[in-house]
Order: sequence, then structure tokens, then C-alpha cells
Amino acid sequence: MVNVTMYSSKSCGYCQSAEHLLKRKGVALIDKILVDQMPGARETMMQKTGRRTVPQIFIGDLHVGGFDDLAALDKAGKLDELLNN
Repeated sequence: MVNVTMYSSKSCGYCQSAEHLLKRKGVALIDKILVDQMPGARETMMQKTGRRTVPQIFIGDLHVGGFDDLAALDKAGKLDELLNN
């Protein structure tokens, strides 16, 4: 399974929802970068994604977006393919 990285914060409900969805899909390890606890992490995230809200999720090197984007990929049947490539 491909590596998953998620920019997140501890108090973010959408981050928790994204993590639950990924775990249901069999992702055992998510590399979480907590923007509220790591100095400079939000700025790095914004440079990489052009977005300032969390979560911001990467599957491998592909930026898939936030929770709504992740859920839409799952609904369209494309998430499993991305995770297993």
C-alpha cells in the first residue's frame, strides 16, 4: 500500500473523519503532520497545496485535497486504486 501523509490538527473533526475513512480502507499508518503543534508546518502545507485548511491529504506524491475530496474519490470508486498503486 502506498504511503499516506495528512496535514492535520488535533481538534479537527474533518481530520478525524479522513483518518477513519483511510483506516477503513486498510491504511495502517498515516504520516500525520500536526500544523497546530509543529512550527512552520502550516506554511509548508500552504506552499505545497495552495490551501490553508486541514486536512490536506497526500497519497504517495499526489495531493488529493481535504476530507470532502477524499470522500468523493471513495464514492467514485477511485480511492482503492490510488491506495493500492
